[in-house]
Amino acid sequence: MNLKDLWLAIITDLEKDINRANVITWFRNTALLKVENGEMTVGLPLPMFLSWHAQNYADVTLKIAQKHQADIKKIAYEVDITLNDKDPRVIDLLKHFPMKESRKLPNKAEVKLAGGVISKMFNPRYSLDNFTIAPENRLAHAAAQTVSKHPGENYNPLFIYGGVGLGKTHLLQSVGREILRNDPSKVVVYTTTESFTNELIEGIQARNMNRFRNKYRKIDTLIIDDIQFIANKDRTQEEFFHTFNTLYDAGKQILISSDRPPQELTLLNDRLTSRFESGMIVDVKMPDYETRLAILKNKCQITQVFISDQVLEFIAFNIDSSVRALIGVLNQVIAQYELEHVAPTVKSVSEIIKRTQKDIKMIGFIKDDKTPHQAVTIEQLTDFVTDYYTIPKSEVLGESRAREYLLPRQVIMYLAKSKLRISLAKIGQYLGNRNHTTVMNAISRMQTQLQSNRQLLCDVNAITREAGIH
Repeated sequence: MNLKDLWLAIITDLEKDINRANVITWFRNTALLKVENGEMTVGLPLPMFLSWHAQNYADVTLKIAQKHQADIKKIAYEVDITLNDKDPRVIDLLKHFPMKESRKLPNKAEVKLAGGVISKMFNPRYSLDNFTIAPENRLAHAAAQTVSKHPGENYNPLFIYGGVGLGKTHLLQSVGREILRNDPSKVVVYTTTESFTNELIEGIQARNMNRFRNKYRKIDTLIIDDIQFIANKDRTQEEFFHTFNTLYDAGKQILISSDRPPQELTLLNDRLTSRFESGMIVDVKMPDYETRLAILKNKCQITQVFISDQVLEFIAFNIDSSVRALIGVLNQVIAQYELEHVAPTVKSVSEIIKRTQKDIKMIGFIKDDKTPHQAVTIEQLTDFVTDYYTIPKSEVLGESRAREYLLPRQVIMYLAKSKLRISLAKIGQYLGNRNHTTVMNAISRMQTQLQSNRQLLCDVNAITREAGIH
C-alpha cells in the first residue's frame, strides 16, 4: 500500500469516529509524508493544525494506522505550507466523503435526503436541553439522552408513549437533531405513520416497491410518530415489520411514539408488538403543578418576556390537560403582551382560557363580570394599582420612598392626571400631602420612562384596562 492509499484508509476509519464535518475541517490538505523506522510523518498545511492534531487526533490516528501497518510505532507531525488541493500527495476528501444532501421540498415542511427518502423537518426549538424534566418524564428523557449519544447501541427500539401534547414529539425530534449534530453525515428520517403509508401507496401504484423498500432500509435512524395509526392497515404493518427488521439487524436506531403502550395496541400485528417490546418502553405523563410552572417560566425566559408569578401560577394551576395546551395559553398571553403592549393579569388570562380552552372550569378567578367597574375616583384607581402590584395601600399613601412603593405611587399620579383629569394639588394631597411640584415631576418622569421602558408601558396599559379608564 502506497502512502496516499494508506492515508486514505486511515482517514476512512477515522471518519467513523469523528464524523465527516471534523474530517473535512482538520484533515483537508493533509498528507502522509513518509513511514520510516516505525515512525509515520503526517504533513499539515497550517501551523494552527499542529497543536490541534497533537492534542485531539494523534492517539486515535496512530491506533488506526497500526491496524493497517503493524510496524508503525510512533507518529510525528510536520507543517508543510505547500500542501494544497492540487498537490498530488493530497487526497480529495470532498470526493471521497461527499455530503449526504438534503433538499427542502417546496411548500412543505419536509426535506428529501440522500437516496430519495423524505423526512419531515425538525423543529429547531426542540432540544433535550430545553425539555423540562419532571418525575413523570425523567426516565423517557434519560433514555432519549442515551440514544442520542449512542444510537443503535442501547434501547433499540426506543418506544415512547403517552397522551396528546405531553412531549413525545419534543423528545423524538430532539434525539434526531442531537444525532445529526454529533454526526452530520448520518441519514436521520423523521416521519409519521400517515406519511409512511402514503409513500407505500405511491410505491404500489407506481409498481416500484423495491424503490420504496430501498429508501427506508438504507438510513441510519428511523423516527416514526403516532404508530397507533398503523392499526388495521395490514399491508403497511407488513412493510414496516420488514423495514424494522432490516434496520434493527443492521444496528440502526429506531424510535417510535404512540398514545398507548404496545400491549394495548390490540389491532397491531403480534410480530410488530413483539418487536416493540424487545426494546425500551417509557411513558410520559402530565407533569405536576410545580413542573408546569417551571415549564412556563422557562418559556418566558427563552422568549425574554416578563410575566408576573401570579399570572403564571394561575395558568399552571388551571391548565392540567396537556403541555401543549399549557404552552398554547402562554403563547396567547405573550402575543397580547407583544402586540398590544398590555401586561397580562389574572383577569385577562382567565378570558383567554375561557376563549381557547372551553372544557376547563377555572379555579382562582372568582367573578365573571361582563361590565367591569370603572375607576372614577383616585381612591378606586389606587385600589386597582395596589392590587396589580400586590402591595399594601397604606405604604403607597405613606412616606416610604422604597422603589417597590415609589413606582406604583408615580403610576397613580400619572393616571390620575392623564385619565381622571384630577388636579395636581388634589393628587398630592391624597398621596401623603405632597406638593404639586413633586407630583408634576413624577408625572414628567413617568412620561419619559413610558417612551423607553416597555415593561412599564405594558403595566400601565394593563392597569388602565383593568380599571376601565383606557
